[in-house]
Amino acid sequence: MRDLNEIFGLEGKVAVVTGAASGIGESSAEVLAQAGARVVLGDLNAEGAEAVAKRIRESGGQAVSQGLDIGNRGEVDEIVVRAAREFGGLDVLCNIAGVPFDGLLEDLGDDDFDRVVGINIKGTLYGCQAAIPLMAARGGGSIINVSSGAIDLPVANYGLYSITKAGVAQLTHTLAQEVGDRGIRVNALAPGATLTNFTRRRLKNPDGSINQESLDQFVGSMESMSPIGRVGEAVDQAWLVLYLASEASRFCTGQIWRSNGGATTGR
Repeated sequence: MRDLNEIFGLEGKVAVVTGAASGIGESSAEVLAQAGARVVLGDLNAEGAEAVAKRIRESGGQAVSQGLDIGNRGEVDEIVVRAAREFGGLDVLCNIAGVPFDGLLEDLGDDDFDRVVGINIKGTLYGCQAAIPLMAARGGGSIINVSSGAIDLPVANYGLYSITKAGVAQLTHTLAQEVGDRGIRVNALAPGATLTNFTRRRLKNPDGSINQESLDQFVGSMESMSPIGRVGEAVDQAWLVLYLASEASRFCTGQIWRSNGGATTGR
């Protein structure tokens, strides 16, 4: 029987993680590094990404960082090229960066539509397109996109975000069919309620501090939707990222993985 550390380990692997300055991206970068991967971290918040990379290096891992606007194809290409330049190739791409949007669909204007689609869908596509030739050159790899539990549970004022994340899910399904013959697996997370800056943005006071009453109400509401009574932490998603990045998931591609405490199920 093979050693589980070998199957789940990422020694010798190279990973790019977008949205790595906080939340699921931050936790994923740390977990992948702990598993032995050399990691390139990208985020619009360049200082935040470097702080995470520095922490990884101080813990004995290998990590570099750079500022990244995933809506800019050139910048996405550059971070993938950097992985090859710094560490010799690319084995894992985690397309985690994205933006929320709150508002009614009937009020949606072109500028907001183009901005959110440009980041959440086009940015994800740019990452996939940049990664494919490098992964193919190494005989395969794993692309991990981020969709959302919002694709299963329509919520008023959240329509544009849901539309873009449904697009990411379909991109994942289709790309898996197109690149499987080159050894590349493509999967997506559809996280449920996970406490990060992404979810806390609607729970803040005007001065930027967290409104504890709103936070408690949010957590209670989300716990009530879960049959196990839980709200997720960023690391809950990161551990799933590790599985999908590792050889343990070698038979898994084209799937939408719902780490959400059972709050929703796929159709």
